Amino acid sequence: MAKPFDISKFRKSITKSIDGLGIGFNDPTDWVSTGNYTLNYLISGDFNKGIPLGKVTVFAGESGAGKSYICSGNIVKHAQEQGIYPILIDTENALDEKWLIALGVDTSEDKLLKLNMAMIDDVAKTISEFMKEYKLMPDEQKPKVLFVIDSLGMMLTPTDVNQFEAGDMKGDMGRKPKALTSLVRNTVNMFGSHNVGMVCTNHTYASQDMFDPDDKISGGQGFIYASSIVVAMKKLKLKEDEDGNKISEVKGIRASCKIMKTRYNKPFESVQVKIPYETGMSPYSGLTNMLENKKLLGKEGNSLVYTTADGTVIKKFRKGWEANDDGCLDVAMKEISSSLKRLSTDVEEPAEETVPLVEVTAGATETHIEENAE
Repeated sequence: MAKPFDISKFRKSITKSIDGLGIGFNDPTDWVSTGNYTLNYLISGDFNKGIPLGKVTVFAGESGAGKSYICSGNIVKHAQEQGIYPILIDTENALDEKWLIALGVDTSEDKLLKLNMAMIDDVAKTISEFMKEYKLMPDEQKPKVLFVIDSLGMMLTPTDVNQFEAGDMKGDMGRKPKALTSLVRNTVNMFGSHNVGMVCTNHTYASQDMFDPDDKISGGQGFIYASSIVVAMKKLKLKEDEDGNKISEVKGIRASCKIMKTRYNKPFESVQVKIPYETGMSPYSGLTNMLENKKLLGKEGNSLVYTTADGTVIKKFRKGWEANDDGCLDVAMKEISSSLKRLSTDVEEPAEETVPLVEVTAGATETHIEENAE
């Protein structure tokens, strides 16, 4: 009879021989809210989760689409509330302290480290040096940390700087995508088994391909593959007053957020969140529309209706639901969380004539941004 394989001996052997080896699963245990229940759910499958530590998340969009508002504002604020220490890397030299404080961010040194740097190499070295020190700490002393890079698209390579100083403005389009891919790929491996995560913003640019007109995410495809979550954002004008009535004046933006990639829920779902200039984004923004689209809110005349598990009927006009009158959305969220999870995991069996697996996989990593119909 063959001698049983001693897995403990093998585990001990490879742990000694391979530096930095992780064994077992690295499922996220800590999540940071985006500040919006609908966006949280579409990313993670849970209204209260959002983005995970131990992974890399990218929010990409055009200028003014709300990327910095969500990442450098909301996510940093919620991280601080959970005892997670944010390290904010500002590559655009655009994040003012007064603006961050207005969004609820604590800018004191013991709550936030803000670094101003634009070189990809410097950012990579900063993260690498931090992780070297971090791994030497006793487990019970390791803090939970979130790196926020705003933005990837504005980072420079040494070639960019040298050409600028020499008056040669050719740019470094070849090395930059490779450097961004290397940055994200290395951080993913470094963060894996630790409570350290990274969220980045990035830019999009107009397509020059007449057969493929959707906006593209800058930096190439490599770092998209290495990221766990990619959210594409598009800016639309908000022409509504506080009561939701249509007006001609622009009062803010409607950020169209499409989940291009997520490993925790069904991808390619969208939400439009309203960000009024005066009041900021409501955590309930977009939630009523999502529940209605999933047939979880019924319609009776001009009212939307939800029936609770005990038979209580909640009936309100759309404005009442969107304003969360009497906590109606809180009640609905609490009761239908399990239903939403079940809906998100329902996958139809493909017919035999469906496209080959290779083509399906390629489609799953598509980074185009579709224009939402208004």
